[in-house]
Amino acid sequence: MKTKVKDLLATKSPGVVSVHPAQSIHEAIKKLTDHNIGSVIVIDDNQKLVGIFTERDILRECVCRCDELKTTKVESVMTTDLIIGLPDDDVEYLLGIMSKNKIRHIPILDGDIVQGVISIGDLVKAFLNDVSYENRYLKDYIMGKYPG
Repeated sequence: MKTKVKDLLATKSPGVVSVHPAQSIHEAIKKLTDHNIGSVIVIDDNQKLVGIFTERDILRECVCRCDELKTTKVESVMTTDLIIGLPDDDVEYLLGIMSKNKIRHIPILDGDIVQGVISIGDLVKAFLNDVSYENRYLKDYIMGKYPG
């Protein structure tokens, strides 16, 4: 049985974090950080969904208007409590780690050497490919396409 979106929603905390379109970007950023999330939906006075505000929206705005970003050092704002992956980790394991910790990118280290960075999208694509391959193999096996 395939998992339905309603089943995923049932496992999440009730309620939706939202902002009003007239709230400041700073207020929206505060909600993002308070709830450790990457986006908030935008709801108007009539409780109608009118948009979504994401981390990418913040970045776009910062490029256009944040003069302080020209002098603020990365070291003063970067995440230093890193969660890393290893080259031999399973896709499912890293998906679980990233989901549990609400992160979307994970550096892959072999000893002290950075081998690359894996995104949640990379893992989802790999997981779906694995599942698709396994499904096809099992269907072919059930249909007798392989000698027993």
